[in-house]
Amino acid sequence: MIIDAHLHTSGQETAADVLHSLDDAGVEIAVLLAPFLTDPYTLADAASLRDGNKHLSRLVRGHEDRLVGFAVVNPLHPTAADDLEHAVTNLGLRGLKTVPTGWYPYDDCAHHVFARAAALQIPVLLHSGIFIDGRSGRFCRPTFYEALRDHPGLRVTLAHLGWPWCDEAIAVGLIDLINGVPPAECCFRFDISFGPPPVYRHEVLHKALDVLGPELIQFGSDRFLPCSGAHIRTAVDEVHALLTDLNVDDSGREQIMYHTAAAWLNLENREKTLEHK
Repeated sequence: MIIDAHLHTSGQETAADVLHSLDDAGVEIAVLLAPFLTDPYTLADAASLRDGNKHLSRLVRGHEDRLVGFAVVNPLHPTAADDLEHAVTNLGLRGLKTVPTGWYPYDDCAHHVFARAAALQIPVLLHSGIFIDGRSGRFCRPTFYEALRDHPGLRVTLAHLGWPWCDEAIAVGLIDLINGVPPAECCFRFDISFGPPPVYRHEVLHKALDVLGPELIQFGSDRFLPCSGAHIRTAVDEVHALLTDLNVDDSGREQIMYHTAAAWLNLENREKTLEHK
C-alpha cells in the first residue's frame, strides 16, 4: 500500500480526475495541499488562500477515505490562525501546509499558527531547504524548526529532507529518538519528495535510514495536479529503485511508503473512531 504524503493541487483538478490518477499510480491515499503556487492563488493574498482551501474542501468531500486535505495559510497574515481553524472545523480539512517566505519558524506570527494547529491536533507539513524557483531558502533551514517543540504533541513533516541541509535535518530528527521517544510520537519526520539532486540521493537516503530508520521517513511525490497517474508513478518507481540499491527489506519499504505517513496522519485512530460512530 502507498500513501503519497505530498501532492499539490492547482485549482484545476476534479475529484474524479484525481482518483483516476491515484488508481493508475497504485496510490491508495493522498495528502492534497490547497493551491498556493498557481494563479490566482498566492501566499501573498490571504483571500486567495481562503478560496484555495474552499476548493480543496469541495474536492475531498465524500472521498475522505482516500483524499486528506491540508489547508494552506501564511502566518504573515493576521487572520492566518483563524483561517486555519475555519478550514479544519468548518471545511473539513485535516492538516496544515505552510511555507516560510518572509518569516522564520521561530517568529511570533508562526507560533500563533503552530499553537492553533497543536490545539486542533492536526498534522503539519512544512517546506524545508532551498527553492528551485530562486526564492531565498534562508527562512527554511531545518534547525529553525526546532521552535515547533514549544508545541507539545505537534506532528510535523519536513519536506525534501531539508536539502541542502540534509545532515542538519537528520540531526533535528534524531533528538527525540536519543531521548527515547517512540518514532510514531516524535515531533519530526521527513518526506523524501524531490529534495537532493540524483547524484546525492543515494548517499542522503542511506544516512537518513541509518540514523533515523524508516519510521521517520515517508514517501511524497511532490507532483502537481492535474497530472497523469504515470507521472506520479515515476516518483514511486524512483524511490523503489533507491530502496533496492540500499537493500531495504519489505518491512522497511512498507514503512516508508505507507506506515510512517499513516501514523503522522493518525489514520488508524481515525478509522477506529469512525467505526464506533
